[in-house]
Amino acid sequence: MQDLSRNLPTDEVFLTTEEVLEYLQVNLRTVYRLIKAGKIPAVRVGRQWRFRKRDIDAWLDSQRTQGGGGATAAAAPARHGRARILVVDDEASIRDLLSKTLALAEYEVDTASDASAALDRVRGTAYDLLIADIKMPGMDGLTLIRQVKRMRSDLPVIIITGYSTESSAIEAVNLGVAGYLTKPFRVPQVLAAAAKALGASAA
Repeated sequence: MQDLSRNLPTDEVFLTTEEVLEYLQVNLRTVYRLIKAGKIPAVRVGRQWRFRKRDIDAWLDSQRTQGGGGATAAAAPARHGRARILVVDDEASIRDLLSKTLALAEYEVDTASDASAALDRVRGTAYDLLIADIKMPGMDGLTLIRQVKRMRSDLPVIIITGYSTESSAIEAVNLGVAGYLTKPFRVPQVLAAAAKALGASAA
């Protein structure tokens, strides 16, 4: 990498390593792995790294596009070695956070804003994991899981909810969910739960 400490354009927004960790909600090892793989462009400024924010945003957008939503993507099963995850939540901010977080962990991610859309996706796509909110307008998450399990009894499921009750927890366990997270959740918890549900050890 070049040392661009004397030539950084004044109209560009650059992030420090610490700011990137906060922005992407990942650990230092993950950031270095992404730099080494050439997935996040970085420039050397003195003894530190600097990251052009628009490069990071462009990379995140490309990850969402690869994971996402077109007819071609829906027709194809997950590629070998890269799990495909469906995130279902009626809150756009939660869907965006989970999509960004899981894409950074190199999962393919599709999203749905309600249970009906999720069922349509499950019918046409070989997902490896379903992450669904319990409380959604119309069909709730538990009903969604019951219907999904009729189609794909082997599909691992992680429940995310803004509230926790003993009855909903018991029902979720009875439905065979692989994880149960309560909002507000931390990103490492989501990644650990996804890795465990997919049969991999969490980093």
